[in-house]
Amino acid sequence: MNQTVLITGGAGFIGQRLCRAFLGQGMQVRVLDNFSPQIHASDVLPDDLAGKVELIKADVRDRDAMKQALTGVHAIVHLAAETGTGQSMYEIDRYFSVNVQGTATMLDLLQNEDCTKDLRSIVVASSRAVYGEGAYQCASHGTVFPHQRTREHLSAGMFEPVCPVCVKPVALLPTTETAPFLPMSMYGLTKQVQEQAVLLFARTRGINGFGLRYQNVYGPGQSLKNPYTGILAVFSNLARQNQLIEIYEDGEESRDFVYIDDVVEATVRSVNHAGPFVGALNVGSGQATSVMTVAQEIKQFFNSDSEITVTGAFRVGDIRHNIADVSVAADVLGFTPGVQFKDGLKHFLTWASQQPAEDKAAYARSVSELADKGLMGSSRQP
Repeated sequence: MNQTVLITGGAGFIGQRLCRAFLGQGMQVRVLDNFSPQIHASDVLPDDLAGKVELIKADVRDRDAMKQALTGVHAIVHLAAETGTGQSMYEIDRYFSVNVQGTATMLDLLQNEDCTKDLRSIVVASSRAVYGEGAYQCASHGTVFPHQRTREHLSAGMFEPVCPVCVKPVALLPTTETAPFLPMSMYGLTKQVQEQAVLLFARTRGINGFGLRYQNVYGPGQSLKNPYTGILAVFSNLARQNQLIEIYEDGEESRDFVYIDDVVEATVRSVNHAGPFVGALNVGSGQATSVMTVAQEIKQFFNSDSEITVTGAFRVGDIRHNIADVSVAADVLGFTPGVQFKDGLKHFLTWASQQPAEDKAAYARSVSELADKGLMGSSRQP
């Protein structure tokens, strides 16, 4: 009998790609998704998935719908979540309700024998946000994990993290899965709770459990209309319309951008893993790319007249850098990222250029919301 995999949030960017991958392996795919209008332009699946995927249109907090979705599944990929780091700082109730309560509802229902008798694996989409700033090297104190940067330091243009012991400069290191939880946004905190709850459940039930700590996922198919996530989507939309691209801080902040195909491969390998395994794994490229580099590459691709301006502005709760150590995923899953950022960016921008341009005012509104909530600031040294 074919195995059935449930993908919560399966109509989204990562979810649709996973649907195609699992269908290609001959699995039966079930999707539970509420088609949030902040993310989705429509409430239907693409033509190549419609009719091939069992779709349940519902919220993850809907117990009856979730019970229906869970019944008889062999594996779960739990993607459904609110994902805006900045937005999470002022829509706290919604983020905890969807991310934490939604996960609790799923795990509570999994105590029902009809939902667990065939279940062998749960994969939850965690995030690098659980680390906060992550790992750095101090000349005097070795590997350290800096605290959240203070508004006072950011306002003075002091953007780089410092040693939490001696307050001296530190150098960025790849962050391993043994780093402590130090989330610096409400979103990161909800992902920590999601991950720990799922792994605890898997451990006590004797099934495989994976907390995949996705880095900054990008690629064709990602939402271009959601102004709260994804600088590649935001910058590409502005560049296509020859609009001003404003860079926060000094532009040297960096992220680990991981291409969608690599994320799908790691996730599929997790679902198919024979086990036993319960734990967290980084899923990233292992490379850091500065925000300024991203903006320049996008402007060049579109031959845009956009001006790139370093504003010195900052968002409270943002991290400075991140880079993942992906060696454990290689050991456990045999997974290594295969797409370099320059190649993946070209694929994404080629696809984005074929999509309708989104309303540039949406991003401006998202920034205004942060400012209105006191979560934006400006440095004296842009």
